[in-house]
Amino acid sequence: MSRRSVREEIVNAAVEQFHARGFNAAGVKDITDSAGVPKGSFYNHFVSKEALAVVALERYGESRRLSELTDASVDPLLRLRQHFEFLRDENTGRDFSRGCLIGGFGTEMADHSDVIREAVRVSLERWAQALAAAITQAQESGQVAATTDAKTLARFILNAWEGTLISARSEHSEASYEVFFDTVFGTLLA
Repeated sequence: MSRRSVREEIVNAAVEQFHARGFNAAGVKDITDSAGVPKGSFYNHFVSKEALAVVALERYGESRRLSELTDASVDPLLRLRQHFEFLRDENTGRDFSRGCLIGGFGTEMADHSDVIREAVRVSLERWAQALAAAITQAQESGQVAATTDAKTLARFILNAWEGTLISARSEHSEASYEVFFDTVFGTLLA
């Protein structure tokens, strides 16, 4: 039997705690208790809660399935739709109790921590690049008009998605998702 990695346990617990409670409400003790490790072990692996937050954002970003957006073997519009359907289903499966960790950190911490603000910026940029790659392919195939730059469309869609999550969470309703899908796939990328 392999020995569990204390660092990995802390990172996994941090993603869960930060996503469920936010940066400020999730204390180091909450995270280590959730990980089932002594609080003192935290400082053997991380210099600060902010440093852990950066790693948690990276881990969360990996779970967003961004690589699927660049899979050229799948139709680009289908990739985009499936990506947002996955994210929608994940959120509705949690009964609208969470939004996006990246967006959450962006709104909660961007004015208070340069380190976290930069990690959020990098996360959003990576996500927008993956979206833009699929949009570019859809434009090159003639499925989407090339009248608007793919990077601009990607950033707009990403911004719309983050707003959709806020609305869905506030309303505890799928109505915002319907508006997002209708507008993005029925108008912007039609």
